[in-house]
Amino acid sequence: MEEIEDTGAEVLGAGMLETNPDVLELEIEDGDAVAVRRVLDAHFPDADMLLTTAPITLPQLFVSDMDSTMIAQECIDELADYAGLKAQVAAITERAMQGELDFAAALHERVALLAGLSEAAIADCLDQRIRPMAGAATLVRTLKSLGAHTVLVTGGFHAFADTIAAALGFDRVVANRLTVEDGVLTGKVTGEIVDSAVKQAVLEQEMVRLGEGTISLAMGDGANDIPMIRAATHGIAFRAKAKAREAADGRIDRGDLTAILELYGISRDDWVMH
Repeated sequence: MEEIEDTGAEVLGAGMLETNPDVLELEIEDGDAVAVRRVLDAHFPDADMLLTTAPITLPQLFVSDMDSTMIAQECIDELADYAGLKAQVAAITERAMQGELDFAAALHERVALLAGLSEAAIADCLDQRIRPMAGAATLVRTLKSLGAHTVLVTGGFHAFADTIAAALGFDRVVANRLTVEDGVLTGKVTGEIVDSAVKQAVLEQEMVRLGEGTISLAMGDGANDIPMIRAATHGIAFRAKAKAREAADGRIDRGDLTAILELYGISRDDWVMH
């Protein structure tokens, strides 16, 4: 507490949440949020946390990335494995996630490598390799049960995202669309690319639609998610790359996706288990 107050902040209260005795809630007044976070990071480098400048209120809008966030894999990397190109595609994916490559250019480059792959490989990949992140369905369905509108927005593909969203309970899906001719991938993408700007725009459009004062939660793990994370009322980095982690209000480093429900103080009696 002394180190926090050394930043110029005043700790007004501290205590464990009644809904979850493993969660510590601090009420802090004044001070610099960056400096406070630096103190917390020094003592809890791998903690799950959410820092806000206002009382924590349940979100009415939840917008999430898909790959390595709501699911444990990167779909395009797994699909590339069917073409014997996983190493090449994964290397491009990693550079894009780190913010070293323009996302749209990286996407076109990776998709071009998939030209000639059978469309049936997508269904096989979904069935054999794609699995939801632990706690994903419980998180989405619980937030929905408490009134949140839920959107899955991804730089991945509708061919994967539509199935995943239906399984997890999302209300809306925004994704890229692979071009297929005669049952074979052409190596091209149809329509507008879902990049970081589109992700932010989706968040902001939904906030406008839901009305002034909408509390939003955005979650992702890579550089492509940073604009929507920053634009949301609460931006959470889930087991994220360094740049996304630094941009977020909160982070999940240790727990599964249900850790978000705990940070919001949602009693386990109210979780929609799936």
